[in-house]
Amino acid sequence: MSATNEFKITQIVDNGQMIQLTLIENVSTEPISQKQMIIENVSKKLDSETKEQVMPLLEAIMSAQPTVNIKSYQQTQITMGMPKSRYDNMGRPQVGSTISVDLKKI
Repeated sequence: MSATNEFKITQIVDNGQMIQLTLIENVSTEPISQKQMIIENVSKKLDSETKEQVMPLLEAIMSAQPTVNIKSYQQTQITMGMPKSRYDNMGRPQVGSTISVDLKKI
């Protein structure tokens, strides 16, 4: 497992001498449908005979409900401060830029 992860800059605070970067893990998550999660969880709890009777009804009920997509992964967020000279040496990345962070050194 790699200890270096990519983070996206979400906020930069510059007080003149110090720079504070707020980073969020740069992970693409695929939203999962709340309907699908409910159907899968109910399906796991039922025996095959009950499933045959209940699932068509549940799917009909769920098809009438609005689709709510949820993220399936909680992203890591980091806030770090550094001298302005170090920020300048990094190439002055801006909000939306992606940087690599060696998590072994944190």
